[in-house]
Amino acid sequence: MKRNSLSCMSHLTRLALLTTLMWLSACMGASPRLASDCSAYPDVPWVALGEGLWVWPPDAPAEVSAENGGHVVTTSVLVSQGEAMLVDPGPSLLHGLRVRQSVECRLGASVRWIVNTHAHSENVLANVAFADLIESGSLQIMATAPTRLGMERRCESCLASLKRRVGEEGMAGTTIVLPTQTLHKGKVLQVGAEGVLVADVAAAHTEGDVVLWWERQRVAWVGGLVYERRTPELAQGQMVPWLQALDRIAALKPDTVIGVSVESAPGKGGALSTVTATRAYLLALYEQIWMAMDEGVQANEAQQSLHLPQYRSWVGYAERHGFNVLRAWRELEPRWMDAPPDTGPPSPESLPVH
Repeated sequence: MKRNSLSCMSHLTRLALLTTLMWLSACMGASPRLASDCSAYPDVPWVALGEGLWVWPPDAPAEVSAENGGHVVTTSVLVSQGEAMLVDPGPSLLHGLRVRQSVECRLGASVRWIVNTHAHSENVLANVAFADLIESGSLQIMATAPTRLGMERRCESCLASLKRRVGEEGMAGTTIVLPTQTLHKGKVLQVGAEGVLVADVAAAHTEGDVVLWWERQRVAWVGGLVYERRTPELAQGQMVPWLQALDRIAALKPDTVIGVSVESAPGKGGALSTVTATRAYLLALYEQIWMAMDEGVQANEAQQSLHLPQYRSWVGYAERHGFNVLRAWRELEPRWMDAPPDTGPPSPESLPVH
C-alpha cells in the first residue's frame, strides 16, 4: 500500500507548505486568522520574565543555519489588558506565524505594535506574518527612520542570504514588510496599562538602534547592541558611538536586558554582565587598534596581525573579527591622526560622535 505523500514529508516541509498556503490565502484577501486553529504551529517555548513579559531566546549563541531556522536573536512580547507589543519578531514568515498563534491562543492577546529595533534580517523578516493586520489598520510596525532606510537598502540581499543559509523550506513565503510608523527618542509606547519609553536612538550597531525602557519593571530592550558569547558585528556599526550607547544602557541600571540574548538579575540593576562583556570586546578592539597605530602598524597588516585571543571562543569570531578590525581601523584612523602623539587612546566617552 502506498503511503500518502504528505505523510512522508518532514515536519518542517509540512509546516512550510502550511505557511505558504496561508500566505497565499492572505495575498488573495483571506486573512490567516490563527486563533481559530491553535494547533497549526508548534507553540512557542516562552520564558516568563515577570508580569506580562515573555521572551523566546535562541537555544544557544549561534550563527544563522538550517538547524536553527535563522532564530539567533531573542523574540519578546509585552502583554497588558489584551494588547501586545512584539519586539524583533524574527527571521521568517514561519517563525512569525508561530509567534502570532502563540500570542493569540496562549497569551490571549492581539499584537497591536511591532518594534524593529534595527535593520538586520534575523530580527525583522517575520514582519510578514502580520501583513494582513497592517493592511486592515489594526497593527503598526515601528522603527527609526534610519532603520527603515536600512531595510529598504539591504533586506532584499539579506533575504537572499537567509534563504541560502536557512533553506527554501524554512524561509517559505517570507517577503519584506517595512515599518509603518517612525520612532524617535522620548516617544512613549502605550501597551494596555503599561508605558514603554524610547530611551535612546543611536547610530551604533547599525544606522538607528533603539533602546526601549520599561521603568516599572526596569527592563531594557537593546536589540543588537548587546551580545552574549557571540562576536559583535560592525558591518553597519561605529565603535565609538556603540561604546557610548552601552554606557547609557548601563546608566539605566536595568534588572532585565533583552537583546540578542536575555539577562535577568532582579534587584538594584543587576543585569549588566552581557552589557559589560560586549563593551569589553569593543573596548579591547579599540585600544588594540589605537596602540597598533602608535606602533606604526599599517592598515593592510592589521586584519592578519591584530587578534583578541580571549574572545576566540565566541561564536562568529573567525568570521567577523578580522572584518571588525578593518571597520574599526577606518573609523579610528582620522581620530588618531588628530590626537596629540604618544598620549595613548582617549576614553571613548570623551570623543565626539562623527
